Amino acid sequence: MNDKKNKFIDREKSWLTFNARVLQEAADPTVPLLDRLRFLGIFSNNLDEFFRVRFAAIRRLSLSGQTGEKILGGISAQQLVKEITDIVIKQQTESLRILSDIEKQLEKENIIIVNETQLCQEHQNYIHDFFIQSVSPELVTVILNDLAEFPLLKDTSGYLAVKLVMRKDENANMFSRVLSKEVRYAIVEIPKNINRVVVLPSLENKQYIMLLDDVIRYNLSSIFNIFDYESISAHMIKITRDAQLDIDSDLNKSMLQKIASSVKERRVGEPVRFVYDTAIDKDTLNFFLNRMGIDKSDSIIPGGRYHNRRDYMDFPNLGRFDLLYQKKTPLPVPGLSLEGSILNKIAKKDYLVYAPFQSFAYLIKFLREAALDPKVTTIKITLYRLAKNSQIISSLINAARNGKRVVVQIELQARFDEESNISYSETMQQEGIELIFGIKGLKVHSKICVIERLENHKIKRYGFISTGNFNESSAKVYTDVTLFTSHQQILKDVTKIFEFFDINYRLHRYKHLIVSPHYTRSRIYKLIDREILNATLGKPAYMDLKMNSLSDFEMVEKLYEASNAGVKIRLQIRGICSLIPGVKGMSENIEAISIVDNLLEHARVFIFGNEGNPEVYISSADFMTRNLDGRVEVTCPIYQEDIKKILIDTFEIGWKGNVKARFHSDKLDNKYRKRKVDEPVFRAQYEMYDYFKRLFEDKLLIP
Repeated sequence: MNDKKNKFIDREKSWLTFNARVLQEAADPTVPLLDRLRFLGIFSNNLDEFFRVRFAAIRRLSLSGQTGEKILGGISAQQLVKEITDIVIKQQTESLRILSDIEKQLEKENIIIVNETQLCQEHQNYIHDFFIQSVSPELVTVILNDLAEFPLLKDTSGYLAVKLVMRKDENANMFSRVLSKEVRYAIVEIPKNINRVVVLPSLENKQYIMLLDDVIRYNLSSIFNIFDYESISAHMIKITRDAQLDIDSDLNKSMLQKIASSVKERRVGEPVRFVYDTAIDKDTLNFFLNRMGIDKSDSIIPGGRYHNRRDYMDFPNLGRFDLLYQKKTPLPVPGLSLEGSILNKIAKKDYLVYAPFQSFAYLIKFLREAALDPKVTTIKITLYRLAKNSQIISSLINAARNGKRVVVQIELQARFDEESNISYSETMQQEGIELIFGIKGLKVHSKICVIERLENHKIKRYGFISTGNFNESSAKVYTDVTLFTSHQQILKDVTKIFEFFDINYRLHRYKHLIVSPHYTRSRIYKLIDREILNATLGKPAYMDLKMNSLSDFEMVEKLYEASNAGVKIRLQIRGICSLIPGVKGMSENIEAISIVDNLLEHARVFIFGNEGNPEVYISSADFMTRNLDGRVEVTCPIYQEDIKKILIDTFEIGWKGNVKARFHSDKLDNKYRKRKVDEPVFRAQYEMYDYFKRLFEDKLLIP
């Protein structure tokens, strides 16, 4: 067996194992029912993105004739395509079982999901009127038999594959009448601008739900009333396309034009996955596969009656807040008010905001204050993913209108946010904001902001560095940390990064920040080497590392080296983990867990023992090759002792979790960490909120 297979967990299979943890949440009877549906939607949405990006890349490698074993950790691309398909088919089967269970549990709560065959008279009339007024005008329906070219199906849409068996012409001769009946095929696109979950009128204290797919099925006779058919059927199909962007090399086009053009081209990407309702007639299935040119090199997944279950992420609450997780109000940061001047506070000490346990509003407050402050001359910020109606953007526009110089590095290639970022870019350009569109060959994934303020005729800098996007929507469900600081040397390094954006052939030296792509790998190696040296000298040596993903093989090897030297390593990795922990002679000093719960663990925190004087860092980077070598990332040291303690404490809280923590292992079995006898329940995310609540309350008691 290839050595790599014994040393590494395949990245793709590890990712699918992470998505299986999301599916576990959907299956968990202790999770509120409507949140179980939400997790089912997240599972489906994750899988869509996986096929559009990762599976598509492996398929391209497979079709190229290369094995790809070197970059895939010892497995061939061809074999991996097959194994992924097998895993996904099993997960899809499990997701259908879970959905059926959730629907039964919803019925017990008097929430009934009905299809087109289960409507009472009141609902029949309602659905007919709803279809005529709201759905029919939005429908795109295409008859396929006589088309020379099959229409392009979008990978973000669901479709009903329709089969019409026509009546025989009674006036035809006997020979014609004994021939097979004529069959026509059609495609109906399910409209995306209508909520897929249709709420029907309540009856006898029961709430009724119907999916838009079934609304259309119920009204098939209205859609196809010009055809003389004897039977009609409609089954859902879904296509997933390769989402790679091919950037135009035309020097006459701006980066904005190139990305916009490339996003449009994405819609004609090669199909990589075809999902179909297993109840579909075989001849109908073959018709679509043949006409769409889908073969065994694509992933053909049998599914249930409904696809695009990502729409369950937006399932209406129906006023049943008892079937949802109770929302916790974000807490204030001790000593940092949203009322007074935030800059005056930061001038005296650093502050840490740990969202969503603490309020993301501090970031908005910082930018709004900077926009109005007459002493502020310049604001510079990097943007990756933004909220739909971004307060960050409105604050920056406000600053520009107040005469500030505003410089924004916006990443146009933030996957699946390209169109949104293009739109925001055009808006900001109109307001006179200076835009930087990144560096050729590098995505800018760092989360940094610096402002310049004129104080006593000198420039003083203030800023923040974060592990997460400046997105007030995702900040409600993503756990991320943001450091507010006026540390002049750190912020001088931040300013150098913006200079690198402008003149990227000049290599800068940073005294405090660790910056990818030039320094992160080597600096992290040095920090690991110091722990290795301490271990070999018999001194205490440890590393506590929290991140989203660990898939870089060289970094995994470095952690194995540290483990063999006696360094104790604890890993909290939500998603991909290519490292195999707990193997004697390779990784016996490494433990690795994943926490998947109501909030998405997104913070990156690195703690190195350093002979009892821990060094603590926050980072935008995971230990993935792209973050280490192919993106602009920022890892920031924490110097203030109270903030160090908070990050060390919160790592410990996560590590103690015994409710939603699973072990990483080469078995890919998502085994839960079990509580010991008489050990109390310790749900890490709940305990984290209580920790910050105590911090705030204790601060109030200090005279």
